[in-house]
Amino acid sequence: MAEKILVVDDEKNICELLRLYLVKEGFEVLIAYNGRDAVEIAGEQNPSLVLLDIMMPGMDGWEVCKRIREQSQVPVIMLTAKGETFDKVMGLELGADDYIVKPFDTKEVVARIKAVLRRYHSDEDDGEVKYDKLSVNITRYELRVDGKVIDTPPKELELLYHLAKNPNRVFTRDQLLDEVWGFEYFGDSRTVDVHVKRLREKLEGVSDQWSLKTVWGVGYKFEVKTSKDSDK
Repeated sequence: MAEKILVVDDEKNICELLRLYLVKEGFEVLIAYNGRDAVEIAGEQNPSLVLLDIMMPGMDGWEVCKRIREQSQVPVIMLTAKGETFDKVMGLELGADDYIVKPFDTKEVVARIKAVLRRYHSDEDDGEVKYDKLSVNITRYELRVDGKVIDTPPKELELLYHLAKNPNRVFTRDQLLDEVWGFEYFGDSRTVDVHVKRLREKLEGVSDQWSLKTVWGVGYKFEVKTSKDSDK
């Protein structure tokens, strides 16, 4: 099921632009053009994240954030033309999870949304995935192979965790750059190849139940054998 993003802004063209990009990324998008509708939709639709403009007529973003926080811990990203430190501090004190200043790059907004959702979901679980002879703990940044802790750079561990948490799902290199490295990274897809190569060196021959697979012409996946595969 697609995650719902509630976009709140009185500028309809901004809402439509964000909607187009977010739908393309696989999200379901809810839109509110004013604060009162935003509070109502947030209560009824239970969105996964709220992208909230501050400067709106009537009920502003500060008040909307405050009211949403009274009923939910849904992640909130403040979206505003104001960039002063005071506004950022106030937004964070009200419970906002991030803060983006207009004018913004739409790809950056999408990447920030994904980053906040990743943090939120990792807080919900214990931050660990386990398979035969393999344990990846993102909370402690610890990789265990056959019971032994293996020294692993943070990005390698984050990449392995992301793939292993989504077994048998194929990710393109661009998706992995976006979802693991985030908006701050401006590089090319060969970075992913290098990190996968290093991970393979650590994981080669550990288990026949799973493997880090290349899907030629597409990207990578963490392949896990099912019971049916074992019976073949």
